Amino acid sequence: MRVGFVIFERMTALDFVGVYDPVTRLRGMLFRPDLEWDVCALAREVRDPNGLKFSATRVGESLGTYDLVVVPGGYGTRELMTDEQFVGWLRTAADCDLKASVCTGTLLFGAAGFLKGRRAATHPTARAELEKYCEVSEERVVDEGDVITAGGVTAAIDLGLHLCGRLAGVEAREKIRRQMDYHFV
Repeated sequence: MRVGFVIFERMTALDFVGVYDPVTRLRGMLFRPDLEWDVCALAREVRDPNGLKFSATRVGESLGTYDLVVVPGGYGTRELMTDEQFVGWLRTAADCDLKASVCTGTLLFGAAGFLKGRRAATHPTARAELEKYCEVSEERVVDEGDVITAGGVTAAIDLGLHLCGRLAGVEAREKIRRQMDYHFV
């Protein structure tokens, strides 16, 4: 199982880490010892709006080789929605078995064409922008089969745990949740 975590300039750090932490525990806690992941970007390093640096392990490579691609949100999404290079790169994930986004990362899924005929969640302040791409949901996590979206920022943890359930079952998800001492809202 290969996971590609997408990062970009001005992403929200918790959007990324909130999903990354529970999903990567699948390997550490031996629920999915076959789990491998990369941090993918179009640049070697990116920063969140407060200057926190993140380093990519894969730069500019196709996302089509992953079983799951995860996209965070953040202030950078608004510019990237119209960035032909970024949206084209994101579209290389079209045939991935699972695509997941949190917060305004869902807007990027809309720009890439992944939300047609679907329901999706995003940050409450971005729901009006999302309406042009899909039916907007106020749920924290919306699972539409091969596309899963989550609401704002802290919903990243809910999304990560939801993905754990999808990839390893409810028992694994619950053990990871308890180990993280997290309670669903």
